[in-house]
Parts: sequence; structure tokens; C-alpha cells
Amino acid sequence: MTDFLQFLSNKTPMYKGILPVLEKGLKETNTNQIIDLGSGGGGGLIWINKELRKKIPDLKILLTDYFPNIPAFEHTQKQIDNFDFIRTPIDARNVPENLNGLRTQFLSLHHFKPQDAQQILQNAVDSNSSIAIFEGQERTLQSIMAMIFSPITVLLTTPFIRPFHIGRIIFTYLIPIVPILILWDGVVSSLRTYSVDEMNALVSNLNNKENFNWEIGKVKSGPTKILYLLGTKK
Repeated sequence: MTDFLQFLSNKTPMYKGILPVLEKGLKETNTNQIIDLGSGGGGGLIWINKELRKKIPDLKILLTDYFPNIPAFEHTQKQIDNFDFIRTPIDARNVPENLNGLRTQFLSLHHFKPQDAQQILQNAVDSNSSIAIFEGQERTLQSIMAMIFSPITVLLTTPFIRPFHIGRIIFTYLIPIVPILILWDGVVSSLRTYSVDEMNALVSNLNNKENFNWEIGKVKSGPTKILYLLGTKK
């Protein structure tokens, strides 16, 4: 599943529309470092990194996760020389203060209940750390329908995913667990994704929120729309 999602992230213009948001976040934060939270395998950031480095050649990306996938992190780091990672668990709700940079979350905020999602934002404010959050799905009929057809995309793209793994072929075509799980994960993710209004509500309940500039909305990105939240310190 991670391989498939990373393939979409790096081989399609899925994230093209959010590049200006990331550039703005880095510029207003006066940093060249991204602290990515909930990175998974980290490979989904390869395309974004390539595009950002055209304007920010000294960009650095630090991968973190509450359940760090060390082999996946190491594989990503071997491909890109400006990636690094932390081997120990990092809780997005309580990020160590020594990790300085623009905090990011890609396709992961919906995994958190409202209280925890708000704590992620509150921790960023309390640490005076800018944060950018992105979701590639919405709680709409259109988004859910797109997820329903996602198994077809899995079947069509799997032969082109590298590096080749026989297990990926077996569990996609012979025992189609991966397409079924992608369908389930996509529909559930859509149903759990925070809307623009709900993101605004999370921000409205933060302490000292006035110390940050907040921007919440949707941006056209390739064939879809990306929901985003950008909070930068004043």
C-alpha cells in the first residue's frame, strides 16, 4: 500500500498545486528544513523535494514517525542526498523542541481524532514552529467515488512500481489484498478527512493562535484538489 501511494505521489502531478504553499511556508519561517511528521516510508516526498530544490537548492528534509520504518527511511535516503531521518519514535502531538524547521504532514491528519489533531497544532504554536498540513481527499461524494475506482489504478500501475517485489505481484493479482485494502483505506480516509470549516474550528480553539498567520483552503493539484492548512509564526 505504501509503495502504491508513493508511486502516485512521485509519478503523477498529485502535489503540483501545493508547491507554492510549501515555498511560502519555508520563506515565512526563514528556514531551509522540513520536519516531516508521520512520514511512513518517506518516499512520497521525493517529487516534492526535486521541485522545491529548483528554488531552494540547500533544502533539507527530516523524516519522522511514531512508528519509524527504518528500512524504508534508509531506502529513501539512498535515493536522495538531502534526506535524513530519526530512528526513535516522534509524536506529532509533542515534537521535540530541538527539531527546528517547517513541520509538515501529508495525508495523515485524518488519522487523528479532533482532540489529538488540535494538540498537533497547539504543540506547533507552543513551540513557535510553523506547520503545513495537506490532505489529498475530501469528505465528498466525488472523492469517495474516486476511491471506489482506486483498485483499478492499483492493478494498472503495480507492474511499473520499482524496486520490483514478487510479494507485491502476489498480493495484488493472485491474492488481491492490496487493491481491497487501498479501497477500504481510501473510503475511510475520505470519510474522516477534516473539512475547511473543521480545520478552521480546530485553529479557533487554539491558545495564542494570534501569534501565527493561518491560511486554510483547497488548491487544484493535477486531477484532484488538495486541502491544506498553513500556519506560520508572525
